[in-house]
Amino acid sequence: MFVDSVKVYVKAGDGGNGIVAFRREKYEPMGGPAGGDGGNGGDVVFEVDEGLNTLMDFRYQRHFKATRGENGMSKGKHGKNSDAYVVPVPPGTVVRNASTNEIIADLVEHGQQATIASGGRGGRGNIRFANARNRAPEIAENGEPGDELDVELELKVLADVGLVGFPSVGKSTFLSVVSAAKPKIADYHFTTLAPNLGMVQTEDDRSFVIADLPGLIQGASEGVGLGYQFLRHIERTRVIVHLIDMSGLEGRDPYEDYIAINEELKQYDEKLMERPQIIVANKMDMPDAPAHLELFKEQLGEDLPIYPISAFKNEGIRDVLFEIANTLEQIPKNTFETDQSENEEEERVLYKYEKEDDSFHITRDPDGAYVVSGPKVERLLKMTDFNQDQSVRRFARQMRHMGIDEALRKRGASDGDTVRMLGFEFEFME
Repeated sequence: MFVDSVKVYVKAGDGGNGIVAFRREKYEPMGGPAGGDGGNGGDVVFEVDEGLNTLMDFRYQRHFKATRGENGMSKGKHGKNSDAYVVPVPPGTVVRNASTNEIIADLVEHGQQATIASGGRGGRGNIRFANARNRAPEIAENGEPGDELDVELELKVLADVGLVGFPSVGKSTFLSVVSAAKPKIADYHFTTLAPNLGMVQTEDDRSFVIADLPGLIQGASEGVGLGYQFLRHIERTRVIVHLIDMSGLEGRDPYEDYIAINEELKQYDEKLMERPQIIVANKMDMPDAPAHLELFKEQLGEDLPIYPISAFKNEGIRDVLFEIANTLEQIPKNTFETDQSENEEEERVLYKYEKEDDSFHITRDPDGAYVVSGPKVERLLKMTDFNQDQSVRRFARQMRHMGIDEALRKRGASDGDTVRMLGFEFEFME
């Protein structure tokens, strides 16, 4: 079964907890703080495996969680960092954030990796909080939570050549003749429900990958029929082979079919019209086909090369394959594989400073309790060890510094009111 779109959940590992510990060795009764830091949580990393050609495995496993870092230890020992969780994906996989639709990674080459979710930082042990004013701190941090998000994986087939055309024009038959692929062939529409790939080798030993893609219909660029599923796969092909049924057996006009298919390609992405397109007139073994071809050339009005063939009788195929191979030789291999860095002469890594989002929101529950939420305050809450009084006081100072105390007063909070954060309840005190 071919699967080219799936939604999964990824969770990076949380950081290990730092600990509160003190040195109590012989002859050193006041050895001072010795609590070590926790280890970093594991990242979730997607890696291209050229042995895969479908997202089928993700149908059965939709949750990917990396392990958390090891907790810190006494004598200042650092907890072990967790290894990354590497998830293999097929070449041509685009990873998007399901919430924002932002592209996180476009994975094309074998072995290429992308960090989808970053592991949390390990919490600091009390050895990190010692200073001249507090020589024996009883403060330690819990590990930082790892990233978690839903991502959408979309597979765009990596083929040199894409076959386009209305249903039943003979694309599957053409592929079965020119390669060892065995696509399902029948005389009804939408026989091809998933892309079929075939390796083609010409008589002069040139080879390329050709994809038979599900047939288009009008409105495909707006999601009608199977078209939208098809169109994503044509984006990476370097050459488009446009098959047209010249027999007229289904009552369709070849020229109107040609215009309609190109219009759908244009509506989906205007850049597709810049791809080299080879026009192939199929089913020329039928009685009315030659007359239809002449009329098609008149309507076309352009002196474009048209290759008459009969895929069923294996006639005219050789010339088409030579033309495809010649066209591919003029186009660099990776020209259309990614929309990113099209105008860049070399790869660069750009580091941008992004200020931490310290915004927060205050709402009221039906029972009158104040509810505080926000990415920074929730992260600080998760990293606070509430078993240590000094850690609790530190969290209170952080909230005050962020302006949460003042904001609660403006909302009407007074002594004894309940404040909730992530399931924890606190008592507001002036």
